[in-house]
Amino acid sequence: MTQITEIERGALIGLAEELADAARGATLAHFRSDGLSADSKETARFDPVTVADRASEQAMRALIEARRPEDGILGEEFGPKPSASGLTWVLDPIDGTRGYLSGTPTWGVLVALSNAAGPVLGVIDQPYIRERFVGGLGEARVDGPMGRRALKCRAPRPLSEAILFTTFPEVGTAEEGAAFRRLAGQVRLTRYGMDCYAYALIAAGQIDLVVEAGLQPYDVHAPIAVIEAAGGVVTDWRGGPAHQGGRVLAAANPEIHAAALAVLAAAG
Repeated sequence: MTQITEIERGALIGLAEELADAARGATLAHFRSDGLSADSKETARFDPVTVADRASEQAMRALIEARRPEDGILGEEFGPKPSASGLTWVLDPIDGTRGYLSGTPTWGVLVALSNAAGPVLGVIDQPYIRERFVGGLGEARVDGPMGRRALKCRAPRPLSEAILFTTFPEVGTAEEGAAFRRLAGQVRLTRYGMDCYAYALIAAGQIDLVVEAGLQPYDVHAPIAVIEAAGGVVTDWRGGPAHQGGRVLAAANPEIHAAALAVLAAAG
């Protein structure tokens, strides 16, 4: 496993924030603009990609190539670059492109730094409201309109008092959707459509659970690092590692995680 020195730690956190800054500029240049259009990456369903997605990732890739050319890159819009250093930057240039196209402020930019074992640093950035969540390598903080605050997940509470989020009501396959609905039937409040911002709300101590399925690695690396730095837990639906994507259960604490996992485990 790649070891990161104290000197490298500061430089890597600084670069991660520079990447998020570059993506802010690229995404805001097109947000809520007249004539913004999208291509679909799939034919069976609308899976949009815009000029802003591509510009955001290109801006981040250019910085990585200039500063740390031996690091790998895994992004949503362009091909992967193998790592020669043991470290890989995992980028989602706009997580929530459907929300971006709709003009909502709940999309975000995801930046993660990972080694073979998974993410060690993550940034969830919301450019429009200028709110940035940073977790890993000794950091657990949010900077935004209310200033800088420490990130800390919610304390344990019964499942019947929990707030649960997911992005799409369908939640993957019919089987996965049925498992989610069993869980939703046991919590106090279920909400939809927040994309990566829901994971940030776990780290900020606002909600208890996020459950999703069919995710890609670039969807989850940054949220995993941020939530774990704030004291939360992120696994797959069997309690194993989630950084490869697929089914993801993010929880504010081990107790609420165990309660939700027991319900989801019935999905097989």
